[in-house]
Amino acid sequence: MTTLLVLIVVVLLAVALWQLTKIFDLTQVGGNVNNTQIANDNDNKVNGYLMFGFLGFIYLTTIYCLLNYSKFPLIGDSASAHGPQIDNLMVITLVLIFFVQTVTQALLHYFAFKYRGKEGQKALYFADNNRLEFIWSIIPAIVLAGLILYGLYAWTNIMFVSEKDKEDAIVIELYAQQFKWEARYSGADDVLGKANVRYIDGANNLGVDLSDPNAQDDFTSSELHIPKGKRVIFKMRSQDVLHSAYMPHFRAQMNCVPGMVTQFSFIPTMTTAEMREKPAMVEKVARINAIRAKKSEALVASGQPALDPYTFDYLLLCNKICGASHYNMQMKVVVDTPEEYQAWLKENSPKTIVQAVKTAAAEAKAAEKPATSKDTTSAKGTDSTVVAQAETK
Repeated sequence: MTTLLVLIVVVLLAVALWQLTKIFDLTQVGGNVNNTQIANDNDNKVNGYLMFGFLGFIYLTTIYCLLNYSKFPLIGDSASAHGPQIDNLMVITLVLIFFVQTVTQALLHYFAFKYRGKEGQKALYFADNNRLEFIWSIIPAIVLAGLILYGLYAWTNIMFVSEKDKEDAIVIELYAQQFKWEARYSGADDVLGKANVRYIDGANNLGVDLSDPNAQDDFTSSELHIPKGKRVIFKMRSQDVLHSAYMPHFRAQMNCVPGMVTQFSFIPTMTTAEMREKPAMVEKVARINAIRAKKSEALVASGQPALDPYTFDYLLLCNKICGASHYNMQMKVVVDTPEEYQAWLKENSPKTIVQAVKTAAAEAKAAEKPATSKDTTSAKGTDSTVVAQAETK
């Protein structure tokens, strides 16, 4: 609020000074006062120098941002096999944009000064120049074509999953709803059961078809665990509105569309523990905790609890503005070693969706209340929006 008030005061002062200048000009009698609205040589010269000044402002701002904020962009800390390819494409694009912006802005402001208006000087008019038009058309066309082809090549490599890769992949469902994520794992049969939003009821909050034999050992988790070095295929559904599953460190993003199943796949290359030990990440965490510690001092002084120290975790975020609590729609992602992942599966696989529904029904019966979930043992899983069965090994 203080900053806003200061900005308002500065703007008002600038307006007042401008008005005083106009009043001063109107009160002048005789002299060399320019009473017309036509710019003279001095006006053009001043504007030319102002253009140079603005050019310097652009370059100084760019240098300042590079020196102070160059560590913030998410480049160089990818944790998936395809991540470096995405980073290379981003770096090439940024370098090209930076180079073109630097050159074109310098030429723009230089020519604005060099060819400023002068009394008696007439502009030299060219109806057309085929050579110039060819140069400034063909160069951007070639550069953009190269970027587009590289982007298509990268996208094809990322999205294409061969049948051989599918045979050795893990299939996990990511279920999006306002405003949380839930992951569904296949059990010992390595096949996800069918599901449909019409089956959502009570403990069966993912709409799993309980009559499907492949669904009998499916279980859910509010924390996404994946193993390092093994391909993971994500089947994505949405219960309500359009969401977007975004895992920035894995360079992965795919929309979750109501009524259909979308898919994305990648291979994790770095466990959570390994990422936490990277020097750059250690420095980043220390910098964040220093800021939080300073903030905590002010909170404690005002009688409020201090902030907890920050610890790095991979996150699954929603990258679509899906409602009022969109900002809070996230889930922790843990990349385990293969051994740790198997231990986690062994611990959590008994907590099946079927068992949760039976437990909820038993509790309701014990409390002499109607069961919170309906019997779906005779339901047919023939709807077009069911999750495709994905066999894994």
